[in-house]
Amino acid sequence: MIIIVILNLKGGVAKTMTSINMAHILVSIYGKKVLLVDNDKQGNSSKFFHLHSYETPSIAELLTERKFDTHRAIQHTKYPKLDLISANMNLLNANLKIIMDVSRQQQTILKKALQQVENEYDYCIIDNAPDINISVINSLVAADDVIVPIKIDQFSFDGLDQLIEQFEEIKEFNPSLCFKGCLVTQFAKNEVNIQGEAHLNNQKYPMFSTHIRRTEKVDESTFSSEPIITYSPRCGAAKDYRNFVKEYLGE
Repeated sequence: MIIIVILNLKGGVAKTMTSINMAHILVSIYGKKVLLVDNDKQGNSSKFFHLHSYETPSIAELLTERKFDTHRAIQHTKYPKLDLISANMNLLNANLKIIMDVSRQQQTILKKALQQVENEYDYCIIDNAPDINISVINSLVAADDVIVPIKIDQFSFDGLDQLIEQFEEIKEFNPSLCFKGCLVTQFAKNEVNIQGEAHLNNQKYPMFSTHIRRTEKVDESTFSSEPIITYSPRCGAAKDYRNFVKEYLGE
């Protein structure tokens, strides 16, 4: 099972939509079995699939309960081969509990939990909060690859160096962590976006050549709770997400 972390310290850069659509494309086009982990207390990935709940064990219980059976937290979406571990506001307290529990290694809890199901899935995609808290650190310690969605503005640029520094620090626990690249999202064909993307391409950061075009169809798809290639298969963003996954897979 390849574990992919989707992360940016800035909100509003399409982390959740990238996680959802990448997972769905791997399932629907490539026939892979995918586990999507919602690692954000807002629970937007969980809400998208109508699986947000306080009745079902979530990532909060997975991270805090000793000898937790990971299967208890896995829910099936309506899409065959696409499963979800949900999140809710309990994750806020879970982060505090992990930090206070000095009796076990705090950074490797999620890695060990995912090892229980590593033979059952081809990919695990972790949708993270715009933060570096202990649950996000857990995701990076567990990860094989990191993808950073980025919207072209100065604030996104400002946090990128800090994020890359975190990746380097995480390598103390996960030496094989691979920063696969920045993915430009919400791209509009205007001077700011064109120059911003060119600036990123000229920096030291790895970059995906594919960018995700801005379209209202992505926002609409959240109301219908449909991945973009199902909701509007001919729109620019649907084509771009397909190309992005193809690029990630090296095809």
